[in-house]
Amino acid sequence: DWAPLPVQYADYALWQRDLLGSEEDEDSLLGRQLAHWRRTLAGAPEELALPYDRPRAVIPTNRGDSVELRLGPETHAALTALARRENASLFMVVQFPLAVLLGGLGAGTDLPVGTVIAGRTDDALDDLVGFFVNTLVLRTDISGDPTFTELLGRVRTLDLDAYGHQDVPFERLVEALNPARSMARHPLFQVMLTLHDTTGEAPELPGLRAEVVELETDVAKFDLSFGLCESRTGEGLTGVLEYATDLFDRITAEEIAGRFVRVLEAVAADPGLRVGQVDMLTPAEREHLLRGTEFTPAPGTLKDLFEAQAARTPERVALTFGEEELTYAELDARANRLANLLVERGVGPERLVALSLPRSADLVVAIVAVIKAGGAYVPIDPGYPADRIAYTLQDAAPVLLVSTA
Repeated sequence: DWAPLPVQYADYALWQRDLLGSEEDEDSLLGRQLAHWRRTLAGAPEELALPYDRPRAVIPTNRGDSVELRLGPETHAALTALARRENASLFMVVQFPLAVLLGGLGAGTDLPVGTVIAGRTDDALDDLVGFFVNTLVLRTDISGDPTFTELLGRVRTLDLDAYGHQDVPFERLVEALNPARSMARHPLFQVMLTLHDTTGEAPELPGLRAEVVELETDVAKFDLSFGLCESRTGEGLTGVLEYATDLFDRITAEEIAGRFVRVLEAVAADPGLRVGQVDMLTPAEREHLLRGTEFTPAPGTLKDLFEAQAARTPERVALTFGEEELTYAELDARANRLANLLVERGVGPERLVALSLPRSADLVVAIVAVIKAGGAYVPIDPGYPADRIAYTLQDAAPVLLVSTA
């Protein structure tokens, strides 16, 4: 016999509306929590710079695939012990290595990651069937080369603050923050992390035989989605990395998954290690980099080689872009004119020139011109987010910027 439930889902919906109050009221729960998220996410990057195999499509197909994640029982036990010592959750102990991984992949030091939270904040909801899940944005700062333990402390503070302000529905948060909208990417974050405390063992029901069937959807809601399960049978941590096939090849996803596992193993082995000391390379990759590749350098510089080719075959087509064609002589002449201008403006050895140009014949002319002037070029895609362009310019400090304007 089923006892009547104290509340129904409709009661929850009404309760949530009354609890949150009006956004216009700064003293309401909604007003206070939105103010918190505005402070917390102010200046966060709109898009992480990940090692994509292809440019982001204007309208994604949302096709996806997945690769396996697996950590052994010893690593799992060490991570669990670290969580207990630092008064943190296992999710927090998994979250900060993901931030270290993303930073190591070139995403910077300011790393927003999404996660889901059950949303059952009242005991009356424990037995109620319904959807209460909400999405949170967890922003991790890995700057300053902290130790793993120090970074865990940052993440613990961040997450507890987020859990204390979890009532704002994610879609309402997006409306309030109003980030730059794009059909090509998920707003506020593009990487998701989830951790479950069961691998999906089949329930035991009297008179029934039950089994869990994995459903392959071939869909990716995010660029990358890391999902881990904590086994109750001592098998360690298992899970999958779901990736968008529009952006990543399978081999790249496998490499990212392998690097994530290596960072987690490094955390388990030595929590006192600093972020900058993490080695994400496989032994084979390290050996290849250290051994290098034998080659015989060509005589002269790149500038010399290009000019020699232009002298040998001045009428041969050197560059084609759409309907436009430039011979070696024409490309050499245009590059010389720009190179002379660059030299007049201070370009030379050890000087950088930023090239913010779309894919075009002018881009190639500018590259050759910088090389002729003796400098080095810093490529900047005009389609990058403004904050990423600003960071690149600040970090590289070029003497000049060449653009179409």
